[in-house]
Amino acid sequence: MRPRRSVLYMPGSNARALEKAKTLPADALILDLEDAVAPGAKELARTQVCEAVKAGGFGPREVVIRINGFATPYGPADFAAALEADPSAILIPKVESPVDLLHARKNAPADCKIALWAMIETPLAILNLKQIAQAAASAELPLTCFVLGTNDLIKATRAQARADRLPLLAWLSLSVAAARAFGLSVVDGVFNAIPDEAGFRAECEQGRALGMDGKTLIHPNQIAPCNEVFSPSPEEIAAARKIVEAFALPENQGKGAISLDGRMVELLHAEIASQTLAMAEAIAARG
Repeated sequence: MRPRRSVLYMPGSNARALEKAKTLPADALILDLEDAVAPGAKELARTQVCEAVKAGGFGPREVVIRINGFATPYGPADFAAALEADPSAILIPKVESPVDLLHARKNAPADCKIALWAMIETPLAILNLKQIAQAAASAELPLTCFVLGTNDLIKATRAQARADRLPLLAWLSLSVAAARAFGLSVVDGVFNAIPDEAGFRAECEQGRALGMDGKTLIHPNQIAPCNEVFSPSPEEIAAARKIVEAFALPENQGKGAISLDGRMVELLHAEIASQTLAMAEAIAARG
């Protein structure tokens, strides 16, 4: 189990930001060649990002390169350079069907084990979520994570950008369902109002309640509260440990349900509790 609570975008054209990323407590870094980079800086960003990834020094953080789309003038060269740099994953923008995954796999060397992450940011992607997730498993470039592009979804659908995200909730939940059905992680979209700490925390809590693994971030100040919200609390850990220990008692062996503190607890609750403890251990192991 790998924590993906905080996933920070870093502009690939900013060399200082790439160096600073090595010191930040984010679980994952998306070194961006796409939206965060002006057209005139695309080649510089590609060179700087790939050199930084090759040099290493990012510690336990997952390092992901977001390339430009294959249909753009920059995408094919971005993809080839990213493959050579060997990051943890390559993030493909605007994935709309399994064809986008197949295109990447056809243009990669045989037996390439770099993971793919997929941006889910268009109406067609939402309509094809099952098919995209269903194509995740592969000997080459397996898809391991959905990344929600909520700003693009709002733009494409003409939905209203509301604090409660009501217009987005169906799409967010469908993304979680498709990801879980085929064993993928799923990371929520960004929160744009950087000074609004209360609003950011509320959106993190909503994302966790929906089942998201974490959230994409646009500023280092968002990392700490994001990590906190998407981590099991001490109370959750204590409750989970109590359930696991109760099912491990000799008198409860083989039972599908037991009584614990006046409530019925089923095996599925024990499985949830085990997942909670595994995530807590994975987070602790990161230091």
